[in-house]
Amino acid sequence: MSHLDSEPVGDPANLGFDKVRLTRLKHWMQRYTDTGRWPGGAVLVARHGELAFFECAGHADVEAKRPWQRDLIARIWSMTKPVTAVALLMLYEETRVHLDDPVEAYLPEFKDMQLLIPGATSLDQTVPVKTKPTIHHLLTHTSGLSLFTGPRLLGEAYAREALGLAKGYGGLDKMVRRIAELPLEWEPGTRWQYSVGSDVIGRIVEVVSGMTLDKYFVTRIFEPLGMTDTGFSVPESEMSRLPPQYEVTPAGIALNEAPEISAWRQGKVDTFCGGGGLVGTIDDYWRFAEMLRAGGELNGERILGPRTLRLAACNHLPGDLASLATEVWAETQFDGIGFGLLGSVVLDPAKAKISAQVGDYGWGGAAGTFFWVSPVDDMVVILFTQLLPSSAIPVRKELRALVHGALTGV
Repeated sequence: MSHLDSEPVGDPANLGFDKVRLTRLKHWMQRYTDTGRWPGGAVLVARHGELAFFECAGHADVEAKRPWQRDLIARIWSMTKPVTAVALLMLYEETRVHLDDPVEAYLPEFKDMQLLIPGATSLDQTVPVKTKPTIHHLLTHTSGLSLFTGPRLLGEAYAREALGLAKGYGGLDKMVRRIAELPLEWEPGTRWQYSVGSDVIGRIVEVVSGMTLDKYFVTRIFEPLGMTDTGFSVPESEMSRLPPQYEVTPAGIALNEAPEISAWRQGKVDTFCGGGGLVGTIDDYWRFAEMLRAGGELNGERILGPRTLRLAACNHLPGDLASLATEVWAETQFDGIGFGLLGSVVLDPAKAKISAQVGDYGWGGAAGTFFWVSPVDDMVVILFTQLLPSSAIPVRKELRALVHGALTGV
């Protein structure tokens, strides 16, 4: 049973942590604040369903000197993807979709997909694909789709039209139709490339369920789990809880308020991007991650069956990401790391050169948010901040080292 209280529960020593070592987390967070390398943030560590550590440090608004607080609503960007995957897996359990179904069975616009030829210099230099992209390809980022951060021809096309990024594209259906009009970059199943696959999955959820993705999330996931502050936009009455977003520049950290980002402030979200559209609190995301840790159930509300969750949390690639990935940015390192249906999966901590357990899984967001669930250690760890890009400072591997350095018991 999970407590999910607003304060730490009991003594961390009872949860297998060295209390003194765990306080290193607070000093580490404060050091990043004092040196001006991040605006601020929060870290949550829970084990066996109980909170072992929670601290905030630094500022939500650097200019106004407003401290980071626990109830802030942050942009979680790609930490939306595991939520979208869970939404699809709920339909899978109801046998309304199958993982090996071709995408075109639900979205006819994906019929007769074209593939860019090697070395193409324009988007019309294509040949027909040999393999139809499937739902499994979308979930595992092996569909051949690209992302707006991609450095090549297709990625540049996505960036020009803000595919997978724009909150006001005119509807998820419209955005996904445009994605289907563009060619694939790789033959489905042959390469791993971070992509807008989760946005297409979100559209499949809409088609199969008959609900828009925001309503599906609320009725099937958020309300049952008590995630009252998570959604695709922020109510006008709660806008003061949405902090500014920052980015790293040569002169230090600075405000980042591009039109796509300020859309949350303007309340003009009409395109529910399953790949990166959500905002929410750290406690809300703990409820989601705690459901995963507990085998698909939280406080009597079952979202997924435990066997489905085990299927989702294992590696679905033939090897690690390094053996299959393209040379493109993603929210993970590649050596010793696999990929499942919910995010990255640790296969070999030594090869990855990180403190981890085999089977740890999770994902991060572009503004530095990050989480992992450890089935072996029965643990959830979550980091929230608002600093682009997520690779600006090595907080993820450092957080792993600090947590595992403090974990001494069973």
